[in-house]
Amino acid sequence: MSLHIVEEANRCLQCRRPLCQEGCPVHTPIPEVIRLFREHDLETAGAILFENNPMSAICSIVCNHGSQCEGHCVQGRRGNPIHFSSIEAYVSESYLGRDMHRIVASKAAPNGRAAAVVGSGPAGMVVAIRLALAGCEVTMFEQKPKIGGVLEYGIPDFRLPKSYVERYRELLVSLGVRIRTATTIGGALKIEDLLRDGYDAVFVGTGAWRARTLGIRGQARGNVFFGIDYLVNPDDCETGRNVAVIGVGNVAMDVARTALRKGARHVTLFSNWGGVSASSDEVEFAELDGAQIEYGLSVVAVDEGGPVFKRSILAEDGSFAGMGDETVHFDADTTIFCVSQVPKNKLLLTTRGLEATDGGTLRVDENGMTTVPGVFGAGDVVTGPKTVVHAVAGAKLAADGMLRYMGISGS
Repeated sequence: MSLHIVEEANRCLQCRRPLCQEGCPVHTPIPEVIRLFREHDLETAGAILFENNPMSAICSIVCNHGSQCEGHCVQGRRGNPIHFSSIEAYVSESYLGRDMHRIVASKAAPNGRAAAVVGSGPAGMVVAIRLALAGCEVTMFEQKPKIGGVLEYGIPDFRLPKSYVERYRELLVSLGVRIRTATTIGGALKIEDLLRDGYDAVFVGTGAWRARTLGIRGQARGNVFFGIDYLVNPDDCETGRNVAVIGVGNVAMDVARTALRKGARHVTLFSNWGGVSASSDEVEFAELDGAQIEYGLSVVAVDEGGPVFKRSILAEDGSFAGMGDETVHFDADTTIFCVSQVPKNKLLLTTRGLEATDGGTLRVDENGMTTVPGVFGAGDVVTGPKTVVHAVAGAKLAADGMLRYMGISGS
């Protein structure tokens, strides 16, 4: 790997206008990092990556590089783009493992402010890290038994080893962040309790964990799962030999690949149009693992034998234009629906003044603050289901907004 990334770094043209950096949602200073890597200054390169994106080590693995940094590389116009993800992974992992003490040592003196972070996924981790480094007293609340959110419960370990989440847990603890797992905010404790108990600001990064339903007959049957629930603990879900996956996004690809690893013999994904919404890399991996994709079929019901479809009417560009009359039955032991997710509404129901958009996501302003003063939000609970790096971008904005709200200089 080391020789490979040295060769990749040496191919970088150090563009004056780095399109790779423009293509990154958090605008990672890619040419500068590559230059420092070439100069063997891994410490500075790692510090720059971490400062810009505390989740850099994870994003280097799970990002859709083909449509972001690497997809914008000018080298890709003539041949192969610079595989910055490999360089980023090497530098970030080295920095987290070897120089974590430097991160902790850079923590500012206590500033007398306290913040609560509700949700421990990528957005919550980024906010907790940035506030702790600024000298705030931070407490993180997580409903599930382990922290990590989608990193722990939504991305299969063959894509992201759980050791990464444990490494970030170690960092949070080293920074003095207190972690309360198996604690639901919106249940026995509410946001108003957090504000009452001395937290100067509250961050909400609870993700989008409620499966979107289609309102069709059969979704409550015993041979049906929702993808977001299946991925939490696939070992407890008996799927049988033949599995039908409704949807063709990245979650659907993760579900298909997981089911094949858990004993399914045949996994078929169904698109109601002429294409897929998952990244090309994830589609290729799913097909390599043995999954098949059927196009132009719209599910209308599920019975004991599997899903029932009608053939889609497609426009010239392959988009969905309606359904025909022909019915198609697909034999499957289990049907798993992966047609997006929405945030749960527990906090909305228990927090006076907290408002949502028509899509059920939290309404926030340009500083990441919700309609309740002192309560901020970012990640999927604000944007709907997006990628880890998009959650990082929103979390950085919200963390800066929280610091300003708490009157901390330099934010």
